Amino acid sequence: MSEMKDRRIAVVGGCGGLGRALVADLHSKGARVFVLDLPASIATHPVPEGVAALPVDATDPDAVKGAFATIGEAVPALDGMVNLAGFVGASCLLMEMPLPLWEEVVRGNLTAAFVTTQAAVPLLRKGDMPSIVHTSSGLTRTPRPGYAHYSAAKDGVNAFVRSAALELAPGIRVNSVAPGAVETAFFRGGTGRSDESGTSDLDVERYVPTVPLKRMAYPDDVVGPIEFLLGPGSGYLTGQIIWVTGGRLMP
Repeated sequence: MSEMKDRRIAVVGGCGGLGRALVADLHSKGARVFVLDLPASIATHPVPEGVAALPVDATDPDAVKGAFATIGEAVPALDGMVNLAGFVGASCLLMEMPLPLWEEVVRGNLTAAFVTTQAAVPLLRKGDMPSIVHTSSGLTRTPRPGYAHYSAAKDGVNAFVRSAALELAPGIRVNSVAPGAVETAFFRGGTGRSDESGTSDLDVERYVPTVPLKRMAYPDDVVGPIEFLLGPGSGYLTGQIIWVTGGRLMP
């Protein structure tokens, strides 16, 4: 029997490239899944039949609390929350970066982690072996020019994960996955924020040779580690960052 069967999981950003793969896999394994995402993302990528979709901006505290209140009307507790919300933002060198761009990227990544965690905890405290999984990035350790805002925000997520793990223990575990480049719309601006068929900001031909496994990551490469952190096999892990970079990063 699947370890995910009958587990109640909220997936923030569940309509993105990685989110769709995770939601489909959790749903196929018998989990009760709730997707929270931007209205535009839900409209573009409807969730599978049997999965609840709640339109929300993950940086809006009132809207997020309202969404989790709606989940609480459907189920008495949550067993997991996965936060995939975030976007890379426009590339811009540090000394040329306008403050609104910096604040938008920090808010969309770091603030969203805080807001979603705070809203999910009351339901998670009632759950079975509850686990929170956030999303960081390999760019926190291998930064690129033009992405100081994103690298800083995601490194903030790492620090937040460690703090939340300490404060929410022993009842709730909090961990993160930190992928390298994943073949999704992310490097074209993000689902709900861009044309997914547009030009990628990543030079794949230059990037792939730097990866020991010699390929880009695909969504399923990250789904497995996320589900591991949601399940009992990671029951003694909290405050940890799992680097999913094909060996490009070995901290």
